[in-house]
Formats: sequence, C-alpha cells, structure tokens
Amino acid sequence: MTHRTTITLDDEIFAFLIQVAGHNRSAYINELLRQERNNSLKQALLKANLEEAKDTDYQEELQSWESTLSDGLTND
Repeated sequence: MTHRTTITLDDEIFAFLIQVAGHNRSAYINELLRQERNNSLKQALLKANLEEAKDTDYQEELQSWESTLSDGLTND
C-alpha cells in the first residue's frame, strides 16, 4: 500500500533532492526514511540495553539462571 503526501521544501533542499534523486524522488525519500527508522530502532535498542546493564537486580537474576543454561543437555 502506498500513500500520497504533500510536503514543503526550501528551494535549496528541493534542488538538492532533484540532484541526488533524479526523477524518482519518492524512492529516494522512502529510502532516507527507512534508514532513519532503522537508526531510531538501533538507538532505542542501545538505550534499552544500557538500562538493562545498569539494573543490578536484573543482572543478579540473570546470574541465578546462568547455571541452568546447559542443565540436562549433553555436548554431542
């Protein structure tokens, strides 16, 4: 599914868009937004991982369960 939208760009930015995207401006803008979404997700994951690393109660709980990882499994 696709959607149409109208945006307003400064003359300088519009000229740059034409220069780098050619006639397929939509594909170029879609790719930029896709990359930004991925960057945003990566930043959110990094933030969550940092918060998790600082959570001493959670880290202690992980250590408690660490010994059960190979419980009952053989190294075949």
